Amino acid sequence: DAVDAAQLVFITVPDDTIPVVAQQIAWRQDHCVVHCSGATEVLALSSASACGAEIGGFHPLQLFADPAVALNHMVGSSVAIEASGRLDTELRRLAKGVGYRVIELPPGVRGIYHAATNYAASFVLSLLGEACDLWRSFGINEENALAALLPLTRGTVEAAVAAGLPGALAGPFSRGDAKVVAIHLQNLSAIGDVHVQLYRNLSMRQLALARRRGNLSDEVLAQLTAAINPNTKTSM
Repeated sequence: DAVDAAQLVFITVPDDTIPVVAQQIAWRQDHCVVHCSGATEVLALSSASACGAEIGGFHPLQLFADPAVALNHMVGSSVAIEASGRLDTELRRLAKGVGYRVIELPPGVRGIYHAATNYAASFVLSLLGEACDLWRSFGINEENALAALLPLTRGTVEAAVAAGLPGALAGPFSRGDAKVVAIHLQNLSAIGDVHVQLYRNLSMRQLALARRRGNLSDEVLAQLTAAINPNTKTSM
């Protein structure tokens, strides 16, 4: 009944059930049908388009674990829109009303797009979890670790807002301090290889930011590379 009375319909069910729900509805040519998934392609709504409806995607880049917190951060956040014609116009109007910035998504990229959003959101929690695990190894519990580490996280994000990713880089990779990187790896190896491998993988991304920053010489960059992977020959 709700669909029959509407022209713009949002299907906001779990990803696996989007096509199932769409197939159960009698769509009309004047319908516009949208899902709010980040990872599922708009073609999941193909049963609606087969009936002449326009289909699209509207994915807010916002965490809704706590709705009250999410509401306070909606203005200035972004929404990824994949649509065309009158549906695109309507979704942009809705986004403007909420205060969202619009990201245009082309068809077929939603898996990569959504994977990337996890790096900026939930994966940050995983990195904080790793930091807490390391501090727990010398007796500091998670509550106290987070009390000390979260201000660093906030400061890093604020620095990125002000200066961009390379400009916000801090620590040994901003200074070219290969000896500190070697000390990190030496001490992590005593705890476990899994910690060493994660540090090395992240350090290579840090090295890429250091190169973009442009304040370190080729020689220093080579020393950092050798510190990360001492058994690998590198050329600059």
